[in-house]
Amino acid sequence: MLMVKKFMRKNKCKCAVSVLFLFILFNSACAQPPLFSGKSYVAEESLVQNSTVLLNNASYLVPLQNLNTLKIASIHFTDANATGFDSLLNKYAQVDIVNGSAYTGAKSVNDLSEDLKWYNTLIIQLNTADANNPQVINFILQNQKLKNVVIALFGNGSAFNQLNSITAPIIWSPRETPVAAYFSAQAIFGGVAITQKLSSTFTPHYSTNMGFLTAKIRLQYTVPEDAGVNSDNLLPIDEIANEAINMHATPGCVVLVAKDGKVIFNKAYGHHTYDDGLPDKLTDIFDIASLTKVTATTMEVMHQYEQGKIGLDSSMGLYLPMARTTNKSDILVRELMTHQAGLIPDIPTYEKLKPSDHSIDSSAAYPTKVSDNYYLRKDYFKDVMWPTILNSPLKTRGQYVYSDLSMVIMKEIVETVTSTPLNTSVQTDFYEPLGMKTAGFLPLYRFKPDVIIPTEQDQVFRHSLLDGYVEDQTAALMGDVSGNAGLFASANDLAILYQMLLNRGTYGGTLYFKPATVDLFTAKQSAVSRRGLGFDRWDPIADHHYPSELASPETYGHTGYTGTCVWVDPKSGLVYVFLSNRVNPQVGEKLSSLRIRPRIQDAIYQAIAKGL
Repeated sequence: MLMVKKFMRKNKCKCAVSVLFLFILFNSACAQPPLFSGKSYVAEESLVQNSTVLLNNASYLVPLQNLNTLKIASIHFTDANATGFDSLLNKYAQVDIVNGSAYTGAKSVNDLSEDLKWYNTLIIQLNTADANNPQVINFILQNQKLKNVVIALFGNGSAFNQLNSITAPIIWSPRETPVAAYFSAQAIFGGVAITQKLSSTFTPHYSTNMGFLTAKIRLQYTVPEDAGVNSDNLLPIDEIANEAINMHATPGCVVLVAKDGKVIFNKAYGHHTYDDGLPDKLTDIFDIASLTKVTATTMEVMHQYEQGKIGLDSSMGLYLPMARTTNKSDILVRELMTHQAGLIPDIPTYEKLKPSDHSIDSSAAYPTKVSDNYYLRKDYFKDVMWPTILNSPLKTRGQYVYSDLSMVIMKEIVETVTSTPLNTSVQTDFYEPLGMKTAGFLPLYRFKPDVIIPTEQDQVFRHSLLDGYVEDQTAALMGDVSGNAGLFASANDLAILYQMLLNRGTYGGTLYFKPATVDLFTAKQSAVSRRGLGFDRWDPIADHHYPSELASPETYGHTGYTGTCVWVDPKSGLVYVFLSNRVNPQVGEKLSSLRIRPRIQDAIYQAIAKGL
């Protein structure tokens, strides 16, 4: 660290700016001296792009698609830039990392192949020394017959003499810099395009003008200067985020900014809680609260709308038999999605619980886990909560009144037409094929608590720190899976999903929605509110400055009670993600009163306006 500080002083650049891209990769400011930053990074990236070539891609394996079908391992041997390369791979999908050099000594490459038997896709990093190792070449020859194999080759090209029998795709960069490693890793997934062919002949198999071109189909991870933004002008984000932590508006937070399909800022601040030493990381998983409404429920509504299974002007009674004898039978899906159905904001939750409704032990009679040592009786939602919702009063139909019940009801409608639980359908239809590694309900079934940000110290009915259990009480009593709350995700996952929406339905070479569907659901729907269908939007009342003072009228997204937001601004090509746990240890209003989220958003717009 001392050497790093001396390097920084010598080069007269602020650590927070100079290591911005390394921070993006490793979430550790000042982890090492930056070889490239800002404009020098962009210059090196240009040299890399103008010399990187894709060979042997007749089967169009690169860029990788159908991510939900791939089990991927990345194998490196002696390449010096493997850490950065692997870090970038893991922005796109779950990629397990294997040190192949451990198998070229005491073990054999047969052992390596055996240990990789459960993977169907192997990404192999090679430098010239690796390519001259017969064991490594034998390993590739064995596996290219059995699995998807992609080779990332770095060096002057002399290694091609050893690769004439290779049929697997090869992404070759003659440059052996960290930027070249980052570029090749992203090219494998289509985060950057490959635009060049071989300019000279190395062997008859690898000769002049050979090569395959690819298109950019996913997010790119780069420096602000690559999107026309000066890194220095983003420093106010640090100041605002640190103000939030110092003022106890939230113990920590993560901020992500994507501009024109490029993630140019992604940084974590603070700690999981005020009294522990566990720092927030870029990969941490947050309870995103009401972002569930658009990130899960609305996604499935859009999907079923396109398939003709849900009609915006169809009634609750059409889909839900129990609603047909209530005052909600003729409520339209459109009214639910715009919060104009006249529903009350929520129903009583823990207030209705009886001692016989819950147990400290799981059993057939108490199968629904609400939190540690808290299990709800069977059919509690069906017997208590659902009738309460259906028989609740309608007071303001036709007016805009925000209600959690609207998306609780939409979950029931979605599950009725799909015959599939919401948590399963949204995972299958969106999160897994998009390469979203963390997003989903019930995170404790997939992740350890130390990568999940704790929310409230619940003193009402669960009497414990909620870490991996949904903070929202209605969702909790539904077994942590609801249409209004219950989803957990990392910032990068949200950026992927909302970039797909910004792309008007396309991502990774796959069409998830027709552009007209995205346009419809994200557009203003009525004269009585700013809302879209599910989505919140820019507020035309100037004094509200919502979601921020500089956001354009095209902006759509949502906020979450736990201190979260995602906003998409098509005019600026912007995706802005802010995740925090402002409810820890108890609910506070400082995040809102200090206007942390909108001020950061305005700082982003100001940096964009200033340019380079």
